[in-house]
Amino acid sequence: MRKLISFAFAFASFSAIAFTADRHIAFERNNAVYIANLDGTDEKKIADGIFPAISPDGTRVAFNTVEKTSETTYVRHMAVADVATGKVNLFKDVPSENSYYPSWTADGKQILFTTRPHEVWDLAAVNSDGTNFHVLKPGAQNEVTCYSPVWAHDGQSVFCQDMTNIYQIGLDSAVRAQWKISKIVPKGDMSGDGRIDVSPDGKRLLLSIDMGEESSRKDWDGPLPALWAFDLQSQKATRLTPKNSSVGTAFGSTTTIFFFSAARLEKRTTRFIECPSMEKI
Repeated sequence: MRKLISFAFAFASFSAIAFTADRHIAFERNNAVYIANLDGTDEKKIADGIFPAISPDGTRVAFNTVEKTSETTYVRHMAVADVATGKVNLFKDVPSENSYYPSWTADGKQILFTTRPHEVWDLAAVNSDGTNFHVLKPGAQNEVTCYSPVWAHDGQSVFCQDMTNIYQIGLDSAVRAQWKISKIVPKGDMSGDGRIDVSPDGKRLLLSIDMGEESSRKDWDGPLPALWAFDLQSQKATRLTPKNSSVGTAFGSTTTIFFFSAARLEKRTTRFIECPSMEKI
């Protein structure tokens, strides 16, 4: 069973969360994209698809459509749905039938994603209306694939991971910084589905890490994912979720709160963590 679990990257003056009716989260359920108020009320399906990402102003949702073309093959396009009207703009001009994991720039003008127009995966971007498709970092046969791309706070670089390292890559394709995952988090690694998100101030990364640790859960095989915050200045990581809790895929964020699907050992809960003190509320 999965439930929402949220984590607050708050300012020093932050003391309480006020949920407002005009802000939304976007999430995926049974291959469909939904929106809801920040407190989880008034959920509404807006499209069939996967991997939703809500725009910074909350008015649009980028996601992947999934079209089954045979018993074993699927076509996945990028698309954007208008929250108010439900109108979907399908980006069929993107020259690939395999595109994944959209990520918005802070100004909502561009969308970053991974795409596979040939035998390797590229990091690419497109305007939010589907125009101006361009490759930021082409893939290469002798290079590992970069997964989970996300824009840096200033929109001038991107973060991604290759299951061994986390990278910050400039718009010129140059690697600006590189961190070994097992050094950031001992006994930790990331899968191709391991997600990265950036705090609103751009100073921290939120990482879903597969932990190489014993688990008492009988309903889970393999490593349990945990949520970590990595401070880019101090180069130190802090674990946010306890052992025996499983963190799923990130599905949306507001200016101060990150939302994740999660399952706890004995019961479903909803929590947030105030990151300046790392205290559970």
